[in-house]
Amino acid sequence: MLYIGIDSGTQSTKSIVVDLASGQIIASAQKTYGFIPGLPPGHMEQDPQVWLDAVDATIQACVQQVGPRKNELRAIGVSGQQHGLVVLNDVNEVVRPAKLWCDTSTAQQCDEIIEEFGGSAALIKLVGNTMLPGWTAPKILWLKENEPDNYASVRSVLLPHDYINFWLTGEKRMEYGDASGTGLMEVRSRRWCEPVLEFIDPGLHDKLPSLGSSRQAVGLLRENLRQKWGLEVSPVISAGGGDNMMGAIGTGNVQPGVVTASLGTSGTIYAYSTEPIVDPEGEVAAFCDSTDKWLPLVCTMNVTVATEQTRKLFGWDVQTLNQQVETIPAGAGGLIFLPYLTGERTPNLPNGSGVFHGLTAANMTPAHFGRAAMEGATLGLAYGLNRCRSLGIRPAEIRLTGGGSKSRVWRQICADVFRVPVVCLTTAEGAALGAALHGAWIDQLINRKSVNLADLLRPVVMPDENSRALPNPATAEQYQEVYTRFKGLTQRLASGGYL
Repeated sequence: MLYIGIDSGTQSTKSIVVDLASGQIIASAQKTYGFIPGLPPGHMEQDPQVWLDAVDATIQACVQQVGPRKNELRAIGVSGQQHGLVVLNDVNEVVRPAKLWCDTSTAQQCDEIIEEFGGSAALIKLVGNTMLPGWTAPKILWLKENEPDNYASVRSVLLPHDYINFWLTGEKRMEYGDASGTGLMEVRSRRWCEPVLEFIDPGLHDKLPSLGSSRQAVGLLRENLRQKWGLEVSPVISAGGGDNMMGAIGTGNVQPGVVTASLGTSGTIYAYSTEPIVDPEGEVAAFCDSTDKWLPLVCTMNVTVATEQTRKLFGWDVQTLNQQVETIPAGAGGLIFLPYLTGERTPNLPNGSGVFHGLTAANMTPAHFGRAAMEGATLGLAYGLNRCRSLGIRPAEIRLTGGGSKSRVWRQICADVFRVPVVCLTTAEGAALGAALHGAWIDQLINRKSVNLADLLRPVVMPDENSRALPNPATAEQYQEVYTRFKGLTQRLASGGYL
């Protein structure tokens, strides 16, 4: 049995084919694209047609790679970038380009929504989350206020992965996971939050698709695409989900105790929960996952940003960076780096900047700077992990993804700072793999009515034991002291207006 996973991201789309019997990825293809150029600062948009073209091209390439086995394809799952706004008119044409998760032009609309409901704390009580510029709700209000003619023609509001599912099946639907990142859904009850909808537009409810379980299929592949791709039968299209939700499935993060941490340009930490977890401070996003449970998530903005800038500063390649870091003991000789080079989301320091603190004649060396940068990025993630711990998450194992996870010394720093074993996986496909396995799960639910997702994932999503790092008790204790200094320094500088 073969399953296709589609990861439609901000810069590219990747499709893979998974052979469930062998647990192997037997085909893959990728197509890149960019943003619409020349927009004002803060505006980040794409033409949704580029996603469809990329899905079409990559699936055709995958079908060609599997050859005669193409007729073993049983289901397709889609992972999409979260929060984007896709609006369609009465004949299902795209009204305007999609505003993306990284679009920050909606800060004013966030303020309007927050003020209407009595402040962030009150909004969190109502919805489960505060309102952030990247989310979907303020984008809708922005469109209504800034492009009234376009808004008047809107009949359907979709998220990126919903739009791809619509193209694949002809059905408009939204599942709980991706919907929880809109700011329109009350995450505890998993229902549309009518007061927020009413404030944005009394007619908004009628523009939203039906909202339902992630444990369902959207429909079958449309006949024209089945013929175009040369398939004998139309595969099932699963509900799919947002990239973080599919990343959770693709890293086996579907049971308590497992946490996923991404060491990419930015960083994310998220965990499985059987109960809704709402952070009264709003630092932990109260997402639903795509298994009808919950996915508390923290995002930081400066992970490999910090190490890459340091590497370039000293003219190193990645191997040299790692070698230099390994020569310096934990704690970088007292040198602490606050990694807020591009501002920060967690903690909320939108205008933040980076700080090296504790320089001495002994630690003012390139190697110390490299170690401090790697530790600082990790301590920033630890802040988010500790926020999750404060809300009841108990990590037993952290599964690392992203470019930084390839570094042995960085993995050990993570284990010591997080005080939890860390490990990479044998495949780094993440969201695409999660999408394929979500499709496999839905296919089996349809046919068997009951299947344990963790059991389904186990032969495919496997830890790479050669990458495992265990916390050293003495070093972990030392890092607790460093973390206390890191957090205190951040708080003092921020409260004094220096960050």
